[in-house]
Amino acid sequence: MTTKLFESVIFGPIQSRRLGFSLGINLLPVNSKLCNFNCVYCECGWTDLHSIEKVVFYKRDEIKLQLEKSLIDLKIKNVKLDSITFAGNGEPTMHPQFYKIIDDVIDLRNYYFPECKISVLSNSLMLGNDKIIDALKKIDNRILKLDAGTEKMFQLINQPLNKRTLNWVVSQLMKFNGDLIIQTIFLRGYHNGNYIDNTTDEEINEWLIQLKKIKPQKVMIYSIDRATPEKKLQEIELNELYKIANRVNLIGIETLVS
Repeated sequence: MTTKLFESVIFGPIQSRRLGFSLGINLLPVNSKLCNFNCVYCECGWTDLHSIEKVVFYKRDEIKLQLEKSLIDLKIKNVKLDSITFAGNGEPTMHPQFYKIIDDVIDLRNYYFPECKISVLSNSLMLGNDKIIDALKKIDNRILKLDAGTEKMFQLINQPLNKRTLNWVVSQLMKFNGDLIIQTIFLRGYHNGNYIDNTTDEEINEWLIQLKKIKPQKVMIYSIDRATPEKKLQEIELNELYKIANRVNLIGIETLVS
């Protein structure tokens, strides 16, 4: 298994486990990952701090042009598109014109595929910027990460590069007043001599406490299914994921296992 990087601005459509037939938008460089997390499980590999200093972003007009070409092509082919999804090689909200690009995508979606949803997969670390929050509130699916219930596990799994804490992330997620989707990966293993396991009773109990604060519309849970930069990680079996999902359902939050 090797590191996966998206090689273009627009990719797919692909059949997504969580979003249906999805056309992807990668706002980030194609030759390296750009993120403010350094997650032990990221399919894009480790975050290279040196690459962050040299990054050149795609221009807003170029992104809009490439997306429109793809949408026209799909329209001609009579493709049913379920989602236009911001994902790609790291954290999409780090693009300096992210909030303007959201407006462009909404306009194009409304013209070519008005039934299609717009989704953003984000790690939440840019939510201190009100423009990012306002942009996310305009779209259909705000899918935001919460991989741990305790500070220790948050730091071990996500390794934020800007010294953000779990409490800070949860406080930002609460700004959506429940109008969001939480996405959580479950895993076990070792990294730098530290044992990682966010499936223990203690971790799940604390994670549920955080969910009660955030009150999301839905929770999406999953485990590893692609290459990870840390090789000493284990996938969690589906039956265990369903047991976790049942605990979320019991607090009144819809849960999707994939």
